Amino acid sequence: MPWNTLIDVSREHELPLTVQIQQSIKREIADGALHPGTRLPSSRQLAEDLRLSRSVVVEAYGQLVAEGYLEAAHGSGTRVAAHLTAAAQTPTLLADSRPEPVARWDLRAHTTDPAAFPEREWLTAYQRAVRRMEPRDLGYPPLSGLTQLRAELAGYLGRARGVHTAQEHVMVVAGFAQAFGMVCEVLPRLGIDTLAVEDPCHPRQRQFIGESGLRCLPVPVDENGIDVTALARSGAHAVLVTPAHQFPTGVVLSAERRAALVRWAQEADGWIIEDDYDGDLWLTHGRRPTALQRLDPSRVLYAGTASKSLAPGMRLGWLAVPPRLHGPLEEARARRDLGCEALTQLAFAEFLATGLFDRHLRRRRARLRTRAETLHQAVRRHLPEARIAGTTAGLHACLQLPHRVDEPSLIAGARRHSVLVRGGRAYHHRPWLARPTLVVGYASPTRTALAEAVRVLGEVCAGLTDGRRARTA
Repeated sequence: MPWNTLIDVSREHELPLTVQIQQSIKREIADGALHPGTRLPSSRQLAEDLRLSRSVVVEAYGQLVAEGYLEAAHGSGTRVAAHLTAAAQTPTLLADSRPEPVARWDLRAHTTDPAAFPEREWLTAYQRAVRRMEPRDLGYPPLSGLTQLRAELAGYLGRARGVHTAQEHVMVVAGFAQAFGMVCEVLPRLGIDTLAVEDPCHPRQRQFIGESGLRCLPVPVDENGIDVTALARSGAHAVLVTPAHQFPTGVVLSAERRAALVRWAQEADGWIIEDDYDGDLWLTHGRRPTALQRLDPSRVLYAGTASKSLAPGMRLGWLAVPPRLHGPLEEARARRDLGCEALTQLAFAEFLATGLFDRHLRRRRARLRTRAETLHQAVRRHLPEARIAGTTAGLHACLQLPHRVDEPSLIAGARRHSVLVRGGRAYHHRPWLARPTLVVGYASPTRTALAEAVRVLGEVCAGLTDGRRARTA
């Protein structure tokens, strides 16, 4: 059977051909047409069936392998991953939503630490907010959020991030995912059909952008952050960046690149979306970089969230919006919901105003510093040839491995030894070109568990190296 009966592509479609192939295969897996273990045609055969260049199919297969939907083994072809099952639909931007086996140690970057949530302080703030609320606070909230919270956020972002904004330009949102969806809806109205992203970045962001109808354009990242020269050459007029702590590499956008990026936006009539996803959790001793937004509040849309500092289940985030974008974003918001839940807004405003949030963050950062130091010590001891890249911040670290290490084999071997960890290739637009890397989450395991998990990783890595040497001897 020719595979173009299941995998449908069109050169007239606004999405790239590789994305169309990926989406078709993912859809057939989700709908139950492609079962775990099903063998797919070779890249040559599928390219012939679809009348495409083989390189297009190779790139699509490579990305699906990196994301865990397909498995490629020498001599047995490409198959639907054995661990996949037909499951309920999950939001595109939800990290690591694929089913995983139960493991003793979970080092995935998205894993949260339930013990870190400030239950007592949050309950205190919530009780105060309920006692002080007025009847109008129980009505439908303003689309951009309650005045009390917007005022507190404007003050907090100014003193903690250096953000230049006023309460009328702050928007309260249900997390970054909702904000990003609104931005992707507004950009085409500004005449923008392409959104540039950092490469590497979260793969589900690339997928989300494509599903939103925009063309996603990867721009390389090096030790100084996003390559602004490459961005300028691309012709894009909007870009999504994580300048304070690039995800997943952990690098900080240099001062020279920050100035160049803002200059690009001014000269190209472009827009910068600054995702400060873990800005509350700067762990390196010394001054934290201020927000990129302060260099040009009229061109940079700043986004923050409580997901990393408190809990992702709160679904609470905020935007500092350039004045020109505020109206269009509110219009997009009006078509989606009736605003964020009011009592949580009042409680978080109280949390900020009374200093409870600041005290919580001091404890949270101290706890994370000890975890990060435990990770560094364990890596030096058990993976001495590896290097932790970027700065120490947030909930994860990027662990660069020697070039000879086979990343997929290491991840699979770690899983067999009850360690769950993500490889860096999944975050790259062209994963086969990326150097071997592990993206290690250190927030959830205890210090003892973290050290033990890294020890196991070191043993698995050493076993792979010894096996490789034996084969080449």
